[in-house]
Amino acid sequence: MFGIGGGELIFIIFIALMLFGTDKIPVIARNLGKGMAQLKNATNEIKSEIKKSAEANGLDTSINDLTSTFTKEVESVKDSLDTNLSNPIDTMKHDIEEATGPIKRQM
Repeated sequence: MFGIGGGELIFIIFIALMLFGTDKIPVIARNLGKGMAQLKNATNEIKSEIKKSAEANGLDTSINDLTSTFTKEVESVKDSLDTNLSNPIDTMKHDIEEATGPIKRQM
């Protein structure tokens, strides 16, 4: 967790207790939680605004087209590699099994 070990975390909690006291820590934690929630909501709003702007300008369809084209190309390369490599691998496997067959029987 952020490069902080257990001992260091306990030390930080101890210092926070010494500075703020036991009655102020829950209030600080609550305010910190509210602040983080507001920050998360703000980033989600920014993301949605960017997405709406991209949809209005037609960028989302071009990105979807680009990713689908890329995916199709990757799949075609995978298929060609599978067909090109599977035959030599199968023949090599068969040759190895034939060569080791008598050896396995002798043991």
